[in-house]
Amino acid sequence: MRLGRRIAFDYGDVRIGVAISDASGVLATPLTTLLNIKEKLPSELIAIFNEYDPIYIAIGQPKHLSGDSSAKEISVANFVQELRSISALPIYGVDERLTTVSAARTLKEQGKNSKQAKSEIDQVAAAAILESALNQERVNGEPLNRIL
Repeated sequence: MRLGRRIAFDYGDVRIGVAISDASGVLATPLTTLLNIKEKLPSELIAIFNEYDPIYIAIGQPKHLSGDSSAKEISVANFVQELRSISALPIYGVDERLTTVSAARTLKEQGKNSKQAKSEIDQVAAAAILESALNQERVNGEPLNRIL
């Protein structure tokens, strides 16, 4: 695997979870949760990209449990366009089905109640998305589903 950090986003209309990997691409770690405020988001994203200098972006692609497309995909596609306007990094879509459920379970197992978990759940979900991308990269040399 190439050296360099990878970054992932769990996009939501209110909050966006962010996770980052270590430079070797072994660990996916929750980083932060951004409020999805149109006026502030671009500068916050640029600051994160400048600080961590990732080699690619993974973004959760919302699908129904059946695998069918969801209405949320339009919002994610708009976010991808925003990412493209501030970065030339490759962007990979990662199936995010059940990542929020898994993140909530993880936080509950850590003893956090739903109020405490609310601020962290999106970044833990982003870490699950990034972990999936890292696993695909280990097997295939890069994550699947590059968004062109």
